[in-house]
Amino acid sequence: MLFNVRQVFKTLNKSHFVSNLGLGLFFALSGVTAQAETIIALDNIVAVVNEDVITQLELKSEFRKVVKNLKQKQAKLPPANVLSKQVLDRMILERIQLDLANRTGIKVDDTTLSRAINSIAAQNGMSLNQFREGLATQGVDFRSFRDEVKTQIILKRLIKRNVVNQIKVSDQEIENFLFNVNKQGGIEQSYHLKHILIATPEGASPAIIKKTSAEAMEIVKELKSGKDFSSVALAVSDGQNALEGGDLGWRKAGEIPTLFTDTVRTLNIGGISDPIRSPSGFHIITIIDKKGAQSHMITQTHARHILIKPSIINDNEQVIQRLNQIRKRIINGEDFATMAKAHSEDTSSATRGGDLGWFKPGTMVPQFEKAMETLQTGDISDVIQTSFGYHIIEVLGRRSHDDADELIKERTRQVLSNRKVTEQTDAFYRKIRDEAFIEIRLDNN
Repeated sequence: MLFNVRQVFKTLNKSHFVSNLGLGLFFALSGVTAQAETIIALDNIVAVVNEDVITQLELKSEFRKVVKNLKQKQAKLPPANVLSKQVLDRMILERIQLDLANRTGIKVDDTTLSRAINSIAAQNGMSLNQFREGLATQGVDFRSFRDEVKTQIILKRLIKRNVVNQIKVSDQEIENFLFNVNKQGGIEQSYHLKHILIATPEGASPAIIKKTSAEAMEIVKELKSGKDFSSVALAVSDGQNALEGGDLGWRKAGEIPTLFTDTVRTLNIGGISDPIRSPSGFHIITIIDKKGAQSHMITQTHARHILIKPSIINDNEQVIQRLNQIRKRIINGEDFATMAKAHSEDTSSATRGGDLGWFKPGTMVPQFEKAMETLQTGDISDVIQTSFGYHIIEVLGRRSHDDADELIKERTRQVLSNRKVTEQTDAFYRKIRDEAFIEIRLDNN
């Protein structure tokens, strides 16, 4: 899909689509089928996708948007017929997804759609009216924009249902990942990659695989001789990022598809990989840039507390009064730890004198952290309320800490999930495309 809702001032107009089959049936029932066929012929069909069609007007409209976007990026444009094929391929995949979403009951209600558009306006620092005016000054019809946002939400929900929700990551996978990724410089090592895919159909014969492999090797030779990677990707790649010149953007080591990890580890900046075989076809990658891991400094707090919970016997007022008395005794010299062991109802910390140990921001509930942030070392808070009950808190110390290792562990499961989503989304696209009825008539128009 070409449109990114964050890039809200790109041209979004899309010509109105009417199903030729539905229109033909209407005129047939009216007894003027011949006239209908004449009208339909004025807007030639360039592709049939299941029971839907893509017309020449629609393709031209999308083509103009892509060209405008590429020119803004100062990308070298491939020949018009080559770019048209890339644009049409992306439109076909979108139609297949929308058809599947419709058949499986994925819908977007008006409330959700309005909330999404209001959010986009807010992200651009505008009210909804200002946002509409801004679109109008760019020649963008608000209704077309609204339809495009709706499409994006539907496609996102389709992937969530069919891919994201199916992802599972085991503890063993996490252990293996952490072991292997350290050989690449760690999870925080990042790479800016570009990619070309020369696709093979599912169940391709050995002859087709051999021919495609030879094509991929020829492309590698051209790239190594100095041909611009982005221009070649625009012209020949079957990958989802072809219209972006094959640009995959910055990806952390752990987010790179497993298929590419060994190659990325050994490839220098600017280097061109040999073709990498997968069920999708042959992949060629290059590294535009890379950067190493960075430290992640945070301020940790060491604190202890006494918790008392309201009950049928002790209501809120009584609990607050009791804690104030305990606080006064501590301020007057009695030992906090002794009082915590005697009175705190947080059984996990009471045996340690209320000690919560060292913890980082975001560990405690917001009310607890807000009160704690106002305290200096050695201070004891007033009585505060959280969802757990009533507390008094003492800050024992603060320190700067490099949280990189802990952060890596926290991110590992998410990184593995993201990697699986990327890989399985590509497989999902390939599957639904193979199962769809597609007739391309572009060369005939």
